[in-house]
Amino acid sequence: MRVILADDSTLLREGLVRLLTEEGHEVVAAVGDGTALVAAVEAAPDVDAVVVDVRMPPTHTDEGLRAALEIRRRWPGVGVLVLSQYVEKRYATELLTGEGAGETDGPGAPAAPSGGVGYVLKDRVVQVDEFLDALERVATGRAAFDPEVVRRLLARSTRTDPLSRLTPRERDVLDAMAQGHANAAIAERLYVSRSAVEKHINAIFDKLELPGNAGYSRRVLAVLRYLGS
Repeated sequence: MRVILADDSTLLREGLVRLLTEEGHEVVAAVGDGTALVAAVEAAPDVDAVVVDVRMPPTHTDEGLRAALEIRRRWPGVGVLVLSQYVEKRYATELLTGEGAGETDGPGAPAAPSGGVGYVLKDRVVQVDEFLDALERVATGRAAFDPEVVRRLLARSTRTDPLSRLTPRERDVLDAMAQGHANAAIAERLYVSRSAVEKHINAIFDKLELPGNAGYSRRVLAVLRYLGS
Protein backbone atom coordinates (compact mmCIF):
# COMPACT_ATOMS: atom_id res chain seq x y z
CA MET A 1 0.00 0.00 0.00
CA ARG A 2 1.29 3.49 -0.90
CA VAL A 3 0.32 6.14 1.66
CA ILE A 4 0.73 9.89 2.23
CA LEU A 5 0.55 11.22 5.81
CA ALA A 6 -0.41 14.71 6.99
CA ASP A 7 -0.24 15.76 10.64
CA ASP A 8 1.35 18.77 12.29
CA SER A 9 2.59 16.66 15.20
CA THR A 10 6.08 15.57 14.22
CA LEU A 11 6.06 12.84 16.87
CA LEU A 12 2.82 11.27 15.64
CA ARG A 13 3.77 11.70 11.99
CA GLU A 14 7.13 10.00 12.41
CA GLY A 15 5.54 7.29 14.52
CA LEU A 16 3.05 6.51 11.75
CA VAL A 17 5.84 6.48 9.17
CA ARG A 18 7.74 3.91 11.20
CA LEU A 19 4.63 1.81 11.87
CA LEU A 20 3.54 1.67 8.23
CA THR A 21 7.08 1.02 6.99
CA GLU A 22 7.50 -1.87 9.42
CA GLU A 23 4.20 -3.31 8.17
CA GLY A 24 5.56 -3.33 4.63
CA HIS A 25 3.77 -0.26 3.30
CA GLU A 26 5.39 2.61 1.40
CA VAL A 27 5.04 6.12 2.85
CA VAL A 28 5.34 8.34 -0.21
CA ALA A 29 5.34 11.60 1.76
CA ALA A 30 4.78 12.85 5.31
CA VAL A 31 3.79 16.52 5.61
CA GLY A 32 2.59 18.96 8.26
CA ASP A 33 -0.25 20.97 6.67
CA GLY A 34 -3.16 20.67 4.25
CA THR A 35 -1.58 22.63 1.42
CA ALA A 36 1.46 20.36 1.42
CA LEU A 37 -0.85 17.32 1.49
CA VAL A 38 -2.70 18.37 -1.66
CA ALA A 39 0.64 19.11 -3.36
CA ALA A 40 1.95 15.68 -2.36
CA VAL A 41 -1.09 13.93 -3.84
CA GLU A 42 -0.80 16.01 -6.99
CA ALA A 43 2.79 14.79 -7.32
CA ALA A 44 1.81 11.16 -6.65
CA PRO A 45 -1.86 10.71 -7.63
CA ASP A 46 -1.48 6.92 -7.81
CA VAL A 47 -1.21 6.56 -4.02
CA ASP A 48 -3.71 4.22 -2.39
CA ALA A 49 -4.66 6.40 0.58
CA VAL A 50 -3.92 9.51 2.61
CA VAL A 51 -4.08 9.87 6.38
CA VAL A 52 -4.88 13.42 7.47
CA ASP A 53 -5.54 15.31 10.69
CA VAL A 54 -8.50 17.72 10.78
CA ARG A 55 -6.81 20.64 12.50
CA MET A 56 -3.48 21.78 11.06
CA PRO A 57 -1.59 25.04 10.42
CA PRO A 58 -2.05 27.88 9.91
CA THR A 59 -5.37 28.31 11.78
CA HIS A 60 -5.73 24.84 13.32
CA THR A 61 -9.44 24.72 12.48
CA ASP A 62 -10.43 22.73 9.40
CA GLU A 63 -7.41 22.79 7.07
CA GLY A 64 -7.14 19.02 6.99
CA LEU A 65 -10.84 18.54 6.33
CA ARG A 66 -10.77 20.98 3.43
CA ALA A 67 -7.72 19.23 1.99
CA ALA A 68 -9.49 15.86 2.37
CA LEU A 69 -12.57 17.13 0.51
CA GLU A 70 -10.40 18.54 -2.28
CA ILE A 71 -8.64 15.20 -2.65
CA ARG A 72 -11.98 13.39 -2.76
CA ARG A 73 -13.10 15.76 -5.50
CA ARG A 74 -9.94 15.83 -7.62
CA TRP A 75 -8.67 12.29 -7.09
CA PRO A 76 -11.70 10.12 -6.28
CA GLY A 77 -9.61 6.95 -6.51
CA VAL A 78 -7.51 7.93 -3.48
CA GLY A 79 -8.79 6.69 -0.13
CA VAL A 80 -9.02 9.30 2.64
CA LEU A 81 -8.68 8.42 6.33
CA VAL A 82 -9.22 11.40 8.63
CA LEU A 83 -7.75 11.38 12.14
CA SER A 84 -9.11 13.65 14.86
CA GLN A 85 -8.67 14.07 18.58
CA TYR A 86 -12.39 14.69 18.98
CA VAL A 87 -15.71 13.70 17.43
CA GLU A 88 -16.42 16.73 15.25
CA LYS A 89 -19.90 16.06 13.90
CA ARG A 90 -19.97 18.65 11.12
CA TYR A 91 -16.64 17.55 9.72
CA ALA A 92 -17.48 13.85 9.81
CA THR A 93 -20.85 14.35 8.12
CA GLU A 94 -19.42 16.73 5.51
CA LEU A 95 -16.68 14.25 4.68
CA LEU A 96 -19.13 11.42 4.11
CA THR A 97 -21.73 13.47 2.24
CA GLY A 98 -19.07 15.19 0.13
CA GLU A 99 -18.62 12.14 -2.10
CA GLY A 100 -20.25 9.12 -0.46
CA ALA A 101 -18.54 5.78 0.00
CA GLY A 102 -19.42 2.17 0.55
CA GLU A 103 -20.23 -0.98 -1.31
CA THR A 104 -22.92 -1.32 -3.95
CA ASP A 105 -26.29 -2.97 -3.43
CA GLY A 106 -25.69 -5.79 -5.87
CA PRO A 107 -25.88 -6.54 -9.61
CA GLY A 108 -26.86 -3.51 -11.64
CA ALA A 109 -26.28 -1.02 -8.82
CA PRO A 110 -24.14 2.04 -9.53
CA ALA A 111 -20.49 1.64 -8.62
CA ALA A 112 -19.27 3.40 -5.49
CA PRO A 113 -16.32 5.78 -5.70
CA SER A 114 -13.15 3.74 -6.01
CA GLY A 115 -11.48 5.51 -3.08
CA GLY A 116 -12.87 4.83 0.38
CA VAL A 117 -13.37 7.27 3.22
CA GLY A 118 -12.95 7.02 6.96
CA TYR A 119 -12.96 9.03 10.18
CA VAL A 120 -11.05 7.58 13.12
CA LEU A 121 -10.21 9.00 16.52
CA LYS A 122 -6.50 9.38 17.22
CA ASP A 123 -6.84 7.07 20.21
CA ARG A 124 -7.26 4.23 17.69
CA VAL A 125 -3.73 4.73 16.43
CA VAL A 126 -2.36 3.03 19.54
CA GLN A 127 -4.61 0.06 18.75
CA VAL A 128 -2.44 -0.90 15.81
CA ASP A 129 -4.59 -3.67 14.36
CA GLU A 130 -7.72 -1.48 14.33
CA PHE A 131 -5.88 1.43 12.75
CA LEU A 132 -4.32 -0.76 10.05
CA ASP A 133 -7.69 -2.40 9.36
CA ALA A 134 -9.32 1.03 8.93
CA LEU A 135 -6.55 2.15 6.57
CA GLU A 136 -6.81 -1.07 4.54
CA ARG A 137 -10.58 -0.63 4.19
CA VAL A 138 -10.21 2.96 3.03
CA ALA A 139 -7.45 2.05 0.56
CA THR A 140 -9.66 -0.65 -0.98
CA GLY A 141 -12.65 1.63 -1.54
CA ARG A 142 -14.64 0.96 1.62
CA ALA A 143 -15.65 3.07 4.60
CA ALA A 144 -14.10 3.03 8.07
CA PHE A 145 -15.86 5.13 10.69
CA ASP A 146 -14.90 4.91 14.34
CA PRO A 147 -17.74 3.38 16.41
CA GLU A 148 -17.64 6.36 18.78
CA VAL A 149 -17.96 8.77 15.85
CA VAL A 150 -20.97 6.85 14.56
CA ARG A 151 -22.58 6.80 18.01
CA ARG A 152 -22.21 10.57 18.34
CA LEU A 153 -23.55 11.19 14.84
CA LEU A 154 -26.53 8.96 15.43
CA ALA A 155 -27.44 10.39 18.85
CA ARG A 156 -30.91 11.61 17.91
CA SER A 157 -34.24 11.77 19.68
CA THR A 158 -36.68 9.13 18.47
CA ARG A 159 -39.41 11.77 18.66
CA THR A 160 -37.88 13.63 15.70
CA ASP A 161 -35.98 10.74 14.15
CA PRO A 162 -37.56 9.55 10.88
CA LEU A 163 -35.72 6.27 11.42
CA SER A 164 -37.72 5.44 14.53
CA ARG A 165 -39.59 2.81 12.50
CA LEU A 166 -36.49 0.64 12.46
CA THR A 167 -36.26 -2.24 14.91
CA PRO A 168 -33.32 -2.35 17.35
CA ARG A 169 -31.66 -5.05 15.24
CA GLU A 170 -32.10 -3.01 12.06
CA ARG A 171 -30.52 -0.03 13.80
CA ASP A 172 -27.60 -2.26 14.82
CA VAL A 173 -27.17 -3.31 11.20
CA LEU A 174 -27.34 0.27 9.95
CA ASP A 175 -24.89 1.35 12.64
CA ALA A 176 -22.43 -1.27 11.36
CA MET A 177 -23.07 -0.17 7.76
CA ALA A 178 -22.22 3.40 8.77
CA GLN A 179 -18.90 2.17 10.17
CA GLY A 180 -18.13 0.71 6.73
CA HIS A 181 -18.56 -2.99 7.41
CA ALA A 182 -19.61 -5.32 4.59
CA ASN A 183 -22.44 -7.82 5.05
CA ALA A 184 -20.18 -10.71 6.04
CA ALA A 185 -18.47 -8.61 8.71
CA ILE A 186 -21.83 -7.37 10.03
CA ALA A 187 -23.05 -10.96 10.34
CA GLU A 188 -19.96 -11.88 12.31
CA ARG A 189 -20.21 -8.87 14.62
CA LEU A 190 -23.91 -9.41 15.36
CA TYR A 191 -23.71 -13.22 15.52
CA VAL A 192 -26.34 -13.73 12.83
CA SER A 193 -26.31 -15.32 9.38
CA ARG A 194 -25.41 -13.33 6.29
CA SER A 195 -28.89 -13.99 4.87
CA ALA A 196 -30.38 -12.46 8.04
CA VAL A 197 -28.23 -9.36 7.54
CA GLU A 198 -29.41 -9.09 3.92
CA LYS A 199 -33.04 -9.32 5.07
CA HIS A 200 -32.49 -6.58 7.64
CA ILE A 201 -30.85 -4.37 5.01
CA ASN A 202 -33.74 -4.87 2.59
CA ALA A 203 -36.15 -3.98 5.40
CA ILE A 204 -34.13 -0.83 6.08
CA PHE A 205 -34.33 0.16 2.42
CA ASP A 206 -38.09 -0.39 2.43
CA LYS A 207 -38.70 1.57 5.63
CA LEU A 208 -36.54 4.45 4.40
CA GLU A 209 -38.39 4.34 1.06
CA LEU A 210 -35.22 3.99 -0.99
CA PRO A 211 -36.17 2.74 -4.46
CA GLY A 212 -34.12 0.12 -6.23
CA ASN A 213 -33.54 2.47 -9.18
CA ALA A 214 -31.99 5.22 -7.04
CA GLY A 215 -29.24 7.18 -8.74
CA TYR A 216 -26.80 6.19 -6.01
CA SER A 217 -26.15 3.04 -4.04
CA ARG A 218 -29.07 2.50 -1.66
CA ARG A 219 -26.53 1.48 0.95
CA VAL A 220 -24.89 4.91 0.76
CA LEU A 221 -28.26 6.68 0.77
CA ALA A 222 -29.36 4.74 3.86
CA VAL A 223 -26.24 5.77 5.75
CA LEU A 224 -26.62 9.40 4.66
CA ARG A 225 -30.27 9.39 5.72
CA TYR A 226 -29.22 8.00 9.08
CA LEU A 227 -26.49 10.58 9.62
CA GLY A 228 -28.68 13.44 8.47
CA SER A 229 -31.79 12.50 10.43
